[in-house]
Amino acid sequence: MEIKSVYDIAGRAMAAQLVRLNTVASNLANAGSTTGDPKTTYKPLKAIFETQYSDLVNKNGVATVDAVEVKEIGREPIKSYMPAHPAADKAGYIYKAAVNVDEEMVDMMEASRQYQNNVEVVTTLRALTMRTLQIGK
Repeated sequence: MEIKSVYDIAGRAMAAQLVRLNTVASNLANAGSTTGDPKTTYKPLKAIFETQYSDLVNKNGVATVDAVEVKEIGREPIKSYMPAHPAADKAGYIYKAAVNVDEEMVDMMEASRQYQNNVEVVTTLRALTMRTLQIGK
């Protein structure tokens, strides 16, 4: 894989964190959803990351990350007995999405911090480049 610059490394990492933030947003948006059938209950999602190494990794040690897939987590829906609920099945059960809101909030905070770290890398690199150009004048 050809990784061209620090901008490329940070850009790929930011794109991966954006995918992660989108999956968290989807999970949080569907956290309270209920159905009368466990097969149609919302399945929480997670972004799968993969380290991408440069072609010359042995010489320069350069690597970045890509979000290669978004997968459903294999959690069973939460079964609750609520016979008066309009979505209840014949036995009186409803099924809630197995989304752990606390876990999703922690994941969201971590992803946003990682995104912000990469923004700071790009900002610092840009400032250093501009100062270098000013020296050459």
